[in-house]
Amino acid sequence: MSCCLLEFCRVQDLRTVREFLFQTQKPPEDNPQTAENELSWDTSDWESSWDNPEEKEGTASDAATVEEESGAQPALWLQDCVVSLSPCSDLLVVARDHRAVFLSAKWRTGDSGKEEMTLAVSWSGTLRAEEGECVSSVICIPLASQKRSSTGRPDWTCVVVGFSSGHVRFYTENGVLLLAQLLNEDPVLRLKCRTYEIPRHPGVTEQHEELSILYPAALVTIDGFSLFQSLRACRNQVARAAAAGSDVIQPPPLAYKKWGLQDMDAIVDHSSVGIMTLCVFDQMKNASILGGFHASVKGSPPAMSQYITVGGGPYTGFYYAIEGSSQPLLSHVALAVASKLTSALFSAASGWLGWKNKSEEEPAQKQKPKVEPATPLAVRFGLPDSRRHGESICLSPCNTLAGVTDDFGRVTLLDVARGIAIRMWKGYRDAQLGWVQVSEGRGERESSPSAPLPRRHAQFLVIYAPRRGILEVWGTQQGPRVGAFTVGKHCRLLYAGYRLMGVNSVTSQGWQHHTQQVCLLDPATGVLRAITVPFHLALSDKKSERAKDMHLLKRLTTILRSREVEPDILESEARSVLLDIKHPAIKKQALESLLANKKAPVSCLTNITSALHDSLKEQDPEAVDEALLQLCSTQLKLLQLYTELQLLHAAADTEPCPDDDSLSGLREELSRVGPMVLRYAQLTSRPCVSFAQDAPDLPLPTRAFLSQLEVAEGGKLMVVRGTDAEWNHLGSFLFWGCLSGKSPLRRVCGALQRAGISPQQLLALLLSVWLHREKDVVKKPEETVPNLHALLIALSNMKGAVDESWDTQSVSPWWQQVRSACVQSHSAAAALLAALVAHRAAKACVNSLADNKLQLEWEAVSLELEQWVVCVRQLEDVLALQTLLWVPPPQGTAGGAPSQCSIKTLLEGGRGGVADSVAKWVFRQGLAPARLREILRTKSETGGEEESEQRGGGGEGGGKDVEKNNTEGTDSNRTAELLVAVSQHFPDSLSPDLLLAHCCWEYVVQWNKDPEEGGYLCWAVEHLKLLSSPHIQLGISSMMWSTFIVKRFSAAAFLMEKVGKAPKDRLCRRDVGMSDKAVTSFLGSCVQLLQILMEVTGLLAYTQCPLSFMSYDADSAVEEVPPPDLYVEEVWCGAEGPASIVELALEQRGIHYPLVQHHCLLASLMHTAMTFSLRLKPLGLFDSKGKNAFFRDLTSIQLMPSGDMDPGLVSLRQEYLLRVLTAWVQAVDGDGSSTAGPAGPPPLPSSGPRADWWPSLCQDLASLLQVNPDILRRHLVCELYNQGLDPRAEEVMLEVEDKDVLGSQLLVLTGQRLCFSLLHSQSQTQAAMELLARLPPTLCTWLKAMDPSELRCPAVPLPCSSRLVGRLVEMLPENHAQYSLALHLLEAVETLSTQD
Repeated sequence: MSCCLLEFCRVQDLRTVREFLFQTQKPPEDNPQTAENELSWDTSDWESSWDNPEEKEGTASDAATVEEESGAQPALWLQDCVVSLSPCSDLLVVARDHRAVFLSAKWRTGDSGKEEMTLAVSWSGTLRAEEGECVSSVICIPLASQKRSSTGRPDWTCVVVGFSSGHVRFYTENGVLLLAQLLNEDPVLRLKCRTYEIPRHPGVTEQHEELSILYPAALVTIDGFSLFQSLRACRNQVARAAAAGSDVIQPPPLAYKKWGLQDMDAIVDHSSVGIMTLCVFDQMKNASILGGFHASVKGSPPAMSQYITVGGGPYTGFYYAIEGSSQPLLSHVALAVASKLTSALFSAASGWLGWKNKSEEEPAQKQKPKVEPATPLAVRFGLPDSRRHGESICLSPCNTLAGVTDDFGRVTLLDVARGIAIRMWKGYRDAQLGWVQVSEGRGERESSPSAPLPRRHAQFLVIYAPRRGILEVWGTQQGPRVGAFTVGKHCRLLYAGYRLMGVNSVTSQGWQHHTQQVCLLDPATGVLRAITVPFHLALSDKKSERAKDMHLLKRLTTILRSREVEPDILESEARSVLLDIKHPAIKKQALESLLANKKAPVSCLTNITSALHDSLKEQDPEAVDEALLQLCSTQLKLLQLYTELQLLHAAADTEPCPDDDSLSGLREELSRVGPMVLRYAQLTSRPCVSFAQDAPDLPLPTRAFLSQLEVAEGGKLMVVRGTDAEWNHLGSFLFWGCLSGKSPLRRVCGALQRAGISPQQLLALLLSVWLHREKDVVKKPEETVPNLHALLIALSNMKGAVDESWDTQSVSPWWQQVRSACVQSHSAAAALLAALVAHRAAKACVNSLADNKLQLEWEAVSLELEQWVVCVRQLEDVLALQTLLWVPPPQGTAGGAPSQCSIKTLLEGGRGGVADSVAKWVFRQGLAPARLREILRTKSETGGEEESEQRGGGGEGGGKDVEKNNTEGTDSNRTAELLVAVSQHFPDSLSPDLLLAHCCWEYVVQWNKDPEEGGYLCWAVEHLKLLSSPHIQLGISSMMWSTFIVKRFSAAAFLMEKVGKAPKDRLCRRDVGMSDKAVTSFLGSCVQLLQILMEVTGLLAYTQCPLSFMSYDADSAVEEVPPPDLYVEEVWCGAEGPASIVELALEQRGIHYPLVQHHCLLASLMHTAMTFSLRLKPLGLFDSKGKNAFFRDLTSIQLMPSGDMDPGLVSLRQEYLLRVLTAWVQAVDGDGSSTAGPAGPPPLPSSGPRADWWPSLCQDLASLLQVNPDILRRHLVCELYNQGLDPRAEEVMLEVEDKDVLGSQLLVLTGQRLCFSLLHSQSQTQAAMELLARLPPTLCTWLKAMDPSELRCPAVPLPCSSRLVGRLVEMLPENHAQYSLALHLLEAVETLSTQD
């Protein structure tokens, strides 16, 4: 209960504001030498910018410390700006020269989750209308709403700006000019506003609203009511003009009063005190002083407006203007209105007759308005001090006091009514002032036995000393300093001194003031802080009981905060403080502080609360505060319960659980599910990081116990649900000792029952701690389960637990609460054990009720217990599934946190919830599709008997397998066995097709999140291939294509079309969102996906090559196969949620085969270009029909290309396919595979650029692109021979149809080889030269004309060349023109081979 400085808002983008206001220069720095020599060169700006181009922003820690240590002063820029904050704190204006920035309030959610208010830039721009003028003063005036439903919030805020030219302009929050007027030709020094305040006493004069404008020798006042109406009218006019798109009509000038202030040398600031009336004595005194002995005195004192100015000669001046002595200046108003009407009529006539000229209107608009002379007003009196010059004046909210600062570093407190200085502070140079007015709290003076006294008000003067970086709060008039804060040295104290304009005594009834009185703006951090002062600080300590009580409360707070205090000393001190405090509210606060202390022992708290309760009981019942007495009694009851429970848990004696039939049956159930629970415990007991303060075994603090329990009506206790951690901690305190067998559970339950806590809340706490501490429960289930059974029976026997009138044909709310907790829990093992216990307990309860009624209602038993049978079976399934999900992923896989499931999540997940969870697990495990298919086949081969065993007692067999695998098997086999066990629990939900479909979809979703992982998409396609149902295959493929593939595929196609070649990595990342290698893999997967779509329709005959196109169309063959039926297990029939992927796939429409084939053709071309880095414009190989059909919906019917294609396009296609074959041959020879073994050429890989199916792919593409396939074969043969791959060339040569053309091509290649051997080889022999001389002249000339540089592998063994020439002779007919040349070549090669 002391002064505090609270942050309520934060200004955003202060750096942006500074850069906008100081565009031509840097913000000013603290350099006093600059002012001394203005003519010297100032190179600090550009030198510092050269050395350090980036300004360093100050941190927001301790502003004072940071600014003292830093050399540069980035916060100094605000001192050269004009700053004004709206009283409602919703608008901040910062202006400098002719620029201004408006910052409006916005709400955002902070890091802590709470709503925080910030000020963000809403408008910035230039306010200058005339050349050379700049902003000299700004205020923000909020205008009250006229709606009846308003509660005090402003309707909008007007920004009033004074300029050095004398103009005063009014703007909206968005920078729209509403009104402008020239009132004086001198610069505007200060703008101030006075708004309506409700009079606190009947004799106080009601003050009117007013806007005052100070000039160097004049003071202009504008009536607030007329200004309010004019601003509203102008705003409506601007809104209508903006909506209609027309020009805004200039409004008439305002009515004002203008006073010429005389008898002062210099005036820098002012305050308009308002209307005042002198008493008769003061009236006669003034008349005698001014008029002498014979002065006449009026019968009634006149009303006067009082103005106080500060400056020099005198230091402070007091002016009094008698009301009615000066009429409002309206002469020029009438002249302006007449001028407006005349110009409007003339403009309209000019427009009608065609005379209107814009240039003729401009001179009239630019004429300066007439400035009215001021009414002289002499100073009545002042405070003369020739050497002292005033700097600012700040009027108090009740207009009785004023604070004045001067150039001597003094702060003077003035009595406004008497005109004297009553107090002075020194050592406050450049001080900034503000006032805080605090009202007395309600009820403090209303409790008097007589009529309630009026509420008192206290005023505090706030002084900010920037030189010292301190903010002080002083009590007035002669009060002490009540608060001091260390702040930054460059802050701004923002004090408006007014509230909302447009308020009167009628409209303000019932309003709440939403305004801040004094705010401190820190430019280093952008934080706005409000100063809060409690009322009691204005009271004297000797006379105020409340002040004494506050002192005692502070003393108690100090004791509680001290670290080393003995419990006895703490108890005695706290007891004396609580008994000495008189005020009930403070006594209650002190008791709450004591109970909230975490160090005080419970015995100390009990003794103090008991002593306070006894003292209240001894007092007069009418004088005792009922709320305080009730608080003491309730807290005492809770402390006694806490003490009793602590003693019970600390006792060493325990109670053995009775052994009955239900407990023996429970042990049988436990032995059945024990192996499953054991395997689950092994997987969940992995080490993890935890903090000591989060350990569940820590004792529950007293304050936590008291905060979660409260006494309801009738003296019963009610548990207040807090956070989950608090709830579980309370449950552990109450029941964990009983569950672990360390506490007497019957005595604990008896104590809780006597306390009056409802059994339902106790049951919720018991189940919460059981499910939350699952790891501790499953360690020794044979010990904890019987204790849980005993506790559940004990709670069920409490009064109000199971309704005695419960009809066994309906569901019991008590047992339904247990089932709901088990259904919603993610702790699968603990929930299963709790369900088994509750099932046995419910069965015993139903039997006892039936025995009491002397009849056995079999339907009732089956109705209630059937739900438990279903719940137990569901929990067994969930336990098996959760055990699988807890299997850690192998190192190097995607990993991620394992998903947790419950009955509720599986039921809400729909029919595909189980398959979706397993699919995510498959992805985390990195399980290959082939391995998954193998596991699923193992599951299908296990048969029905094993499935039934797994349902009923499969947990035991699973446990034996676990033990065997721990010793002999591998982790992979254990994972496979767990997956088989889960699929046997969910035979329908995890059927092979459903699981493979969900795995396919999960992989493609993960690929979409990270397109760089091309293997994800490849595995998605592999899962898709394994599907046995063509309907599901078709639907999944269509959904993959339309949802994830087609967008990136079209982007890759357009990018390749744009660059004309395989794009580089940077372009691929920019347009497609993945690297160039990932694009290559992506296009290969696209080809396979489209191939699957074609295969599903029955029109694609799959061979070893990836594509086998067929040129005919047919209807889909899928229609001949019936769609599969989707089933779900009997206990999971209630699943409701989103449709599964398989259900969505079965709803997909059929596809248009030619369109799929068209896209597959494009994907194949793009894949070849990316694989071999070839130049290609893929869309340029198709005509207009083909281009328009791309990237359309595959279910739509498009106009496809038909008939013979343009020969130019066919030529381009043929050229590209030939380049593909050339690139493949070069890739094949890249690893030195040209050397053939005795069994022929080495085998090629099945994927990548060296795959063996690329030539077949080119042949298939040629048939679709209308290219002659034989040309490709001949080209491939020549390329293989050119590369030196003769064995592979001989294999392809068998498929060539036109042998004559191939023979002519190979003849040239053979001549190049022989030319290299005879003429260009470095190891030429004498025999070779002699052979060359014996050759026929024709052959010799022909060989010399060959160019062996065209051969990529010229050094081929002579036996290979001899074999090639032999095939040439066999290939060419005898009547061929080059047949004789081939014979000569054969003779030459044989001769050369013989000589070698």
